[in-house]
Amino acid sequence: MGRRRQTRPRKIQGVPGSRALPVIRPAVAAVDVGSQEHFVCAPGAGAGQTEVRVFGAVTAQLEAMADWLASRGVESVALESTGVYWIALYDLLESRGMEVLLVNARHLRHVSGRKSDMADCQWLQVLHACGLVRGSHRPGEEIGAIRTVRRHRENLIAQRTTVVQWMQKALDQMNVRVHRAVSDLTGKTGMEIVRAIVAGERDALRLAQRRDLRCERSVEEIAEHLRGTWREEHLFTLGLALREYDHLQECIAACDAQIGRQVRALLPPQRRDAKAPAHLKPAKAKALRRHGDEPLREALWRLTGVDLTRIDAICPATALTFVTEVGLDLSVFPDENHFISWLRLAPFQATSGGRPLRGKKPPKGATYVANALRNAASSLRHARCALGAAFRRTAARHGPGVATFAMARTLAQRLYRMLRYGHDYLDIGVAAYEERFQRRRLLNIQTRAREMGYDLVPIPVAG
Repeated sequence: MGRRRQTRPRKIQGVPGSRALPVIRPAVAAVDVGSQEHFVCAPGAGAGQTEVRVFGAVTAQLEAMADWLASRGVESVALESTGVYWIALYDLLESRGMEVLLVNARHLRHVSGRKSDMADCQWLQVLHACGLVRGSHRPGEEIGAIRTVRRHRENLIAQRTTVVQWMQKALDQMNVRVHRAVSDLTGKTGMEIVRAIVAGERDALRLAQRRDLRCERSVEEIAEHLRGTWREEHLFTLGLALREYDHLQECIAACDAQIGRQVRALLPPQRRDAKAPAHLKPAKAKALRRHGDEPLREALWRLTGVDLTRIDAICPATALTFVTEVGLDLSVFPDENHFISWLRLAPFQATSGGRPLRGKKPPKGATYVANALRNAASSLRHARCALGAAFRRTAARHGPGVATFAMARTLAQRLYRMLRYGHDYLDIGVAAYEERFQRRRLLNIQTRAREMGYDLVPIPVAG
């Protein structure tokens, strides 16, 4: 039999408190978080002394750790983020009234000397006491609860995409080309045909007659794609995939309902029953109603006080991702440049000695928000708006990748200004954007000409 793990904390002798850096906050502690054990460094009994203890990861051990830190008079605790093991400890210490800083482990991994969990917690405590630790940005507890459900919903959507691919594979193996006959297998016509196939229907014409009246192809054209081999093993896997798809749809609907309840619980009293203003663009308003996103748009307006979907390419799902990942209080970022840098949407070029370093990858930032904004920016390729014109002009000069990055940065700026200052967004249109661009271009040419000692004279165009 293996050796039983000790559940009680192991006390380790104090660490000498000599530091070369000035101590700013003496009543601080640090925790090196692990899956089985947490190494904790806190102020010791004597002045300038520290003490390290090891606690288990069970709830009783976490409560014992919180009691021990409180007995030491700890005011602030720095946690080294590791997977999801820090979440329970973070919530417990925060409920005890302690300031908790979540520190990125990448910022602390380059430590000289022998590497161990005990050394890590002591080094983190030294940095925290000297004011050299910066905590990661986290939204409030209520917003964080919505974020947890939203992230799980995104995982369910990713699984649903995989299940749809399984359905397509089973149909292809039988040469039943449902997803070739219709534009979307998961649309009304596609799912009606798939459900009929699983129910036992094999006649191609009867299957094609289940088409929606708005479908562009005729019954005969669709039936031509629905004559297959109908092998039993593929029908079996198709039925299982359909059951899994329906189950995921129910789970996604449950997540939507839970998010709606959580958002309603946070609505301010003055906007709880207020009606959201109508969308300025009728085409986008029609699309929101068609996709069932209008209730979410109104709920987000009541929560934030601004309609984030007025920005082109920002749908309610993207706005929800932004709000739940960033929070409602953007004053923690001094200005929009700091915010964009936190999102890692600012151009990155590592330099040393005045020379650029090749192969140096940019640090990772708020990937959920940045990815959502990049996906939104890519939809501006054919948009008839000012942001769409800016995307196309940037793509013509630098390529679509740079244009997507640049427009994601622009979307982040607009969202920051709306949430931080309450600014409304108004699309000036393609024509106004082009006119403004030409004026700026002419001004730039005139400035360069004057620097070279020339004056530009306009040439009248013959009518």
